[in-house]
Amino acid sequence: MEGNYRPHPITLNICQTYLGGHYAIIADMNDNSEQTSQNLPTPTEENPETTETSTNTTQSSFDLFAWANQLARLKNDLKVELFLVNKHYTVYHLAVANTLQPQVTPVFIVDLLSEIEKGAGLGLEVRAYEQSESEPGVLLYSTCGRVSNAGHILNVIEHERTSVETFNEYDHELKNIKLIAARFTHPEITPFYVCKQIAGSGSLNERTAWEIGEDGKLQQFSAASAFKIPLDNQVLIAGNGDNDADRRIFAFAPKKFEAMFGYNYKKQAIADKKVEQILSRYQLNFPEGQDLNTMVSGHPKLINKLQNLELGTKTQEELVDYGEEMGLDLMTTDDGAIIIMDSRDIETFVGLLNDDYMTSDLTGLKYEIKGKKLLEDRPADE
Repeated sequence: MEGNYRPHPITLNICQTYLGGHYAIIADMNDNSEQTSQNLPTPTEENPETTETSTNTTQSSFDLFAWANQLARLKNDLKVELFLVNKHYTVYHLAVANTLQPQVTPVFIVDLLSEIEKGAGLGLEVRAYEQSESEPGVLLYSTCGRVSNAGHILNVIEHERTSVETFNEYDHELKNIKLIAARFTHPEITPFYVCKQIAGSGSLNERTAWEIGEDGKLQQFSAASAFKIPLDNQVLIAGNGDNDADRRIFAFAPKKFEAMFGYNYKKQAIADKKVEQILSRYQLNFPEGQDLNTMVSGHPKLINKLQNLELGTKTQEELVDYGEEMGLDLMTTDDGAIIIMDSRDIETFVGLLNDDYMTSDLTGLKYEIKGKKLLEDRPADE
């Protein structure tokens, strides 16, 4: 019931008024909201927060340690909103009962501040994700300008709030959710986000779960849905100013950061080179405001396909003819440019480039090939 919760573990009951149902979010951590943070040590000259480049090291424009020091002073007066993001990066607002609001902030903030404080004392280095490797004593960061899915989430929340629906299990399904984002605000600092990966497939609901009541008896699950908030620090998005693209994304858990936002810089760098090769050889036409780079960025399936793409010798005309032969007609403009309207078009185009379609000589049927292995020429039997 709303308002009835145990602090160990913390349970957030989402009120029926907001969601048309009754929800529980279980955070697997003790309620240590009374823990206070002392002023964090600021980095010394021997341990500045730096951005490593290929040629030199420059002073960062955002001081994480000074920011954390300020946050430790303000943490008891923060306002928080919760958002859920599904695997298609659709953003939903998650309403929280007023009685639970005081318990939400510690779940996301206390351990985060503690880790930054500990890191400052041990000489933690802050380096650019795209130019460094993950290693002990190093915190990697990128920006929302580089990580397109993170930039999209911020843009929706900050600038398109009227389009954001309130989450409802019956309409949106918790099993499709991939992350939870807590947005924190205070008059003295720029809004910031703490994000954690959610295992939607492991969520509980009234149709598939039972619970043990206070009387020790097994009974019907009383919440419409529930999920577990991870203990570990994963992603912090923070920065100064109003430019969302410049916001820093600090990857406390690099693998989870990559999984949350579909970002792998090394693969992205290879994909970017392939895009350059494609654009140098083929004439493409995109909707206004779109281009091949933006369509590929943040699209893991395409990025993976581009890793081993060999363009071969197909001309533009041969590629269009190949598409017609396979029943995958590519639309073209009057001057012959291939029209790319959406992700489906770009997947078809790249599939044709990658020779992913064939007609069986045996059956005459057409196939899309998911994997290929080149057969070596075998010597004829003597």
